[in-house]
Amino acid sequence: MLQTNINRKRLPLDIKDWAFWRITLSLAIPITLQNMLVSSFSLIDTLMISQLGDVQLSATGMAGQFTWLFNMMLFGISSGAAVFVSQYWGNGNRKGIHRTTGIAVSAGMIVSIIFMLLGILIPEKIIYIFNQDPAVVEQGSLYLRYAAYSYPAVALTNILGSVLRSAEHPKLPMIVSGISALLNAILNYIFIFSLGLGVKGAAIATVISAWIGPVLIIVLSIALKNILYAKLSDVFSFDARSLEEFFKKATPVIINETMWGLGTVTYNVIFANIGYEEFGALTIVRTFESFSFCFFLGVCNACCVLVGKSIGAGEIREGIRDSKRFMTVFPIISILVGGAIILLRQPLVSIFNLGENISAYTIETAEWILVIYGAWIIVRNIPYLTIVGIFRPGGDTKFGMIVEIFALWLFSVPMTFIAANILHLPFLAVYAVMYLCEDIPKAIIFIAYWISGKWIHPVTHTGRAALEEFKSAE
Repeated sequence: MLQTNINRKRLPLDIKDWAFWRITLSLAIPITLQNMLVSSFSLIDTLMISQLGDVQLSATGMAGQFTWLFNMMLFGISSGAAVFVSQYWGNGNRKGIHRTTGIAVSAGMIVSIIFMLLGILIPEKIIYIFNQDPAVVEQGSLYLRYAAYSYPAVALTNILGSVLRSAEHPKLPMIVSGISALLNAILNYIFIFSLGLGVKGAAIATVISAWIGPVLIIVLSIALKNILYAKLSDVFSFDARSLEEFFKKATPVIINETMWGLGTVTYNVIFANIGYEEFGALTIVRTFESFSFCFFLGVCNACCVLVGKSIGAGEIREGIRDSKRFMTVFPIISILVGGAIILLRQPLVSIFNLGENISAYTIETAEWILVIYGAWIIVRNIPYLTIVGIFRPGGDTKFGMIVEIFALWLFSVPMTFIAANILHLPFLAVYAVMYLCEDIPKAIIFIAYWISGKWIHPVTHTGRAALEEFKSAE
């Protein structure tokens, strides 16, 4: 474990290194575009469903919380795999990448089948957790019962896409996402309006377009012979030792993302029980959060690849230098995006009321949520960059998990519950309490830990040897 403050290493920041920017942009731009296209799934669904009214909008938003929890577990598996893939890529270990892919795909399929069965068999009970209004439960369970069939496809697309991005192949996932998003938009219009299927039509469109993703990735990977191209015997050649090594690193990430996902679901249960109009406003805002987050996701993924690749290749100094660069750039991007959200909040929200079926209160609430989100985004992004972009690719998957779970479940969730159900604060005040109580302690602790340099834990022999040499040169 590195014991020395990384700022004492006298490594120049060199923010004008054009080679760094060239690599960063080549990774960040395709990933950003890909996630914008993925987010358009949600945006198109929400825009079209908003034409049906507040109840349908709120109901599908509540069904989406179950999908959100599923996606968080998938993100945990993908992020755990990325720790190995990025470092193996830096070390030139293709067999290790293929083996990691097989383990991650197997884990993802198990999780997706469990969630799919729950969504199909007990959708009413799932929606009832969020809201007991009979109309909301009926519409939400109708949507979830059909949308759940997309989960195995989503798992395959996410995991295979994560492997490609971690090995500096971000363009194929971007192209596949574009095709899927376009198909989703066309099918949404046909099923929701032309065939008059309402929320059921939106769910069916999501399923069909989702399954296009893994089919295209697999077919094109075979044609291009990229990093995913391998014999099935190589991909699924893992043994007990490989599984132990993978889950030793990946389990804290999976627990971290699952518990954070459960925390978000718990927040939304609190918000949903304040009122369906408020939750309808939150559903609108979530779509814009997803789009704005795309800018940060692309840059953070670039950080993950560069830091992990350097650490895995034994270039410890370069890994630290890259982490410093991203810690400088990220706040600047946050200020720009947050300011744009605040300035454009009214025209953005008005898009969802073109059919004038959404209440004025819902629209106004959504605008104020965007103000809070835009003003706070710079603080909220610090934990994201440090955990996902620096600590995990550096090989440290435990520290972020411990801090996030404690900050979320022992402080923020209880305080948000108290604000809503005991103090009976207004909805917007409850929403602000959630941000303040979760993000401030995490941001302070994670910045201090990043400065300490204790997050560097290589998984390759080359990286471990280089770390020992780096420490001895202090």
